[in-house]
Amino acid sequence: MSITVRTVEQADLPSWVDSLTTAFLQRVDNKKVAEDFASLWDLSRTWAAFEGDQVVGTYRSWATELTVPGGAQLPAAAVSAVSVRPTHRRRGLLRQMTEAEHGAIRRRDEVFGLLYAAEFPIYGRFGYGPATRLGTWTLDKNRTGFVTGDARGVEQMVASDAKEVVKSIFERFRAGAVGQIKDRDYRFEFDLGLREGHWEKLWKGWIAIHRDASGEPDGYARYRAEDKWTEGEPQSTLLVDSLVTLNDDAYASLWRFLAEIDWIAKVKAEGRPLTERLPWLLTNFRAASLSDTNEGMWVRVFDIPRALAARIYERSGSMVLDVRDAEVEGGHVRVRLDASPSGSGCEPTTDAPDLELDVSALGAAYLGGTLLSDAVLATGAVEHTPESLAKATQLLRTSTEPWCATFF
Repeated sequence: MSITVRTVEQADLPSWVDSLTTAFLQRVDNKKVAEDFASLWDLSRTWAAFEGDQVVGTYRSWATELTVPGGAQLPAAAVSAVSVRPTHRRRGLLRQMTEAEHGAIRRRDEVFGLLYAAEFPIYGRFGYGPATRLGTWTLDKNRTGFVTGDARGVEQMVASDAKEVVKSIFERFRAGAVGQIKDRDYRFEFDLGLREGHWEKLWKGWIAIHRDASGEPDGYARYRAEDKWTEGEPQSTLLVDSLVTLNDDAYASLWRFLAEIDWIAKVKAEGRPLTERLPWLLTNFRAASLSDTNEGMWVRVFDIPRALAARIYERSGSMVLDVRDAEVEGGHVRVRLDASPSGSGCEPTTDAPDLELDVSALGAAYLGGTLLSDAVLATGAVEHTPESLAKATQLLRTSTEPWCATFF
């Protein structure tokens, strides 16, 4: 039976959920989860591969904005829930669904596609590149003290009162933080334990808010705890689900508050930037350790001129880039980039290129955290002008590493 790819209707969702959770090796109540999704998702952005009436592949996106170097916030599609039933692997379903969504992204005039990759080798061939990094930071509080921060500026807030405060802080934070994205309103409800789904368990934890000297909220942390006692002594671990701050004082004070909670031996925060500044707050730098390092969010650039013109560059330079992209007519996009710290321009051109590269390498390096010279190792680059790769690498590089606090 032939495979058809289209967006779903509400009646398709139980089969869609069954296909997704089968691929993800999970079991849920398909009908109840489908009801949750129908009330929350934009079904015009929810794709399925059908064999007859049965869903055998899933793919969806949601509308967001990506903060790029310089602070511009550009429209993007956050891709998630990508799966193929184990009975239908190696038949090209993923490519069909990707092509359908990529075509829709271009019609919606979204500049980027964004995703987190469950398996690294999959998405490079569709033009995505790993653009951020993350890891797990663990603080052994018994080996250190703090040189800065004041926990007296922190208060705990009940979830029902915290939502608007947390949203306001996050919105201010993402506007100035490269790599951050706009999140969905209902996600704040899940994150604060105000909503429970039939697939997602109710979050149970605490919310800490930091206020500045004028009383304005300028940071928050969501945290839980794993209770543990050894030989009559408390050795619990505090798990930090979110820590978002607008300034150094809020950052230091919230970390100090979390570390100084009684009965806690360690503080563990997953999905954090590799350049976390926590060790610099401590009397013993070595008490904070980094583990489980990995790539984070992947970026795919769809509107190359708009993307390159919108961001700010820390150095000045002009060059012609020929970007290979198998999805566009002619197989490439050629642009002239005029970059500077004060403003930039980028327009299509027919001039001879200085550098030829793959769109996946551009996506990896676009936010400034990945060296372009590293990103091209997998897909190759052609220097038509000597040292053009080094020049492009320096132009795209930023002094601050991008990070996305939102997993999807």
